[in-house]
Amino acid sequence: MYSDLESDYVNPVEMCNKLNPFVIPEAILHGFLTVLFLLSGQWVAFAINAPLLVWNLRKVITEQYTFDATEIFRSLPDHKKEAFARLGFYLLCFFFYLYRMILALITE
Repeated sequence: MYSDLESDYVNPVEMCNKLNPFVIPEAILHGFLTVLFLLSGQWVAFAINAPLLVWNLRKVITEQYTFDATEIFRSLPDHKKEAFARLGFYLLCFFFYLYRMILALITE
């Protein structure tokens, strides 16, 4: 979406309207999974997820979680960096959870 915005393939208002509905559900789902890791005693998984949970909570508390169509071009590099960081985090988590699942299946 960000590269389409840079290339003027998508309208900033349209892009913000598409992305904003996903911000809060993503934060809630990630918070729920992190709490589940804490309650089940999965300390490594909780430690991996805690920084992103704190980041999401900070964004929600300071009300910086929505994309603003009037400011999107000024903050586009920051949004791109955050999106790539989230992508890297989710890829790391995917392979970590896959490894833990295979390890649990092998040990049984």
